[in-house]
Order: sequence, then C-alpha cells, then structure tokens
Amino acid sequence: MEKSQVNVTDSQEPFFGYTLSIISGKWKLLIIYHLIKNGTVRYNELQRMIGKITYKTLSSTLKEMQDDGLIHRKEYPQIPPKVEYSLTEKGHTLWPIVQEMCQWGEHNQNK
Repeated sequence: MEKSQVNVTDSQEPFFGYTLSIISGKWKLLIIYHLIKNGTVRYNELQRMIGKITYKTLSSTLKEMQDDGLIHRKEYPQIPPKVEYSLTEKGHTLWPIVQEMCQWGEHNQNK
C-alpha cells in the first residue's frame, strides 16, 4: 500500500508535506514521545502509557512507523511472545520537534 502524502502548495517548503505524512495521525507523536522518554518498551507497556488506544490501532500505527523507519521492532523467539519497540536513529531526530511542541504548549496553554 502506497503512503499518501499531504498536499502542500508549490509555494511552501517542498519537504513539509513529507514530514507531515510521517508524523501525522492521532497517535504517532505520542508514541514517539513515550519512546523518547522511556527507551525500549514492550507492546503492553506502550499501550498502558498511551491510554485509550485499541489493540488494532496501536498495531497498525506501530507497523506504519516501522515501515517509515521511525521505530525498531525486536521480536524474541520465546513463549509467550515478547516484542519490544524502540526509536531508530531516524526516529530520534524528531526529538527537537517534540521538545518545541512541549515548550509551545507550556507557553500557550493558559493564553
């Protein structure tokens, strides 16, 4: 399945649409935030950190982020199955964006 990019007019930065297509969605930035703050986490831990997200939604979002090269999925061959998620180097490059969003929220929350 081909990833759809966000339409951006010609007068705007050409890579803005690409960036939006990578980080857009209700859960992606929240997942990135938790992986930055907590490092490597198991699926159930991540689901508890996020809160109200369904199994199907979390699974599909993680798969999409893995396909985009933002997260690494490590599966251990054991019973019961153990799977861990962590940010890739590419995923870590989003940290400045997350920090700026946190600072923006801090400065503008009560205005």
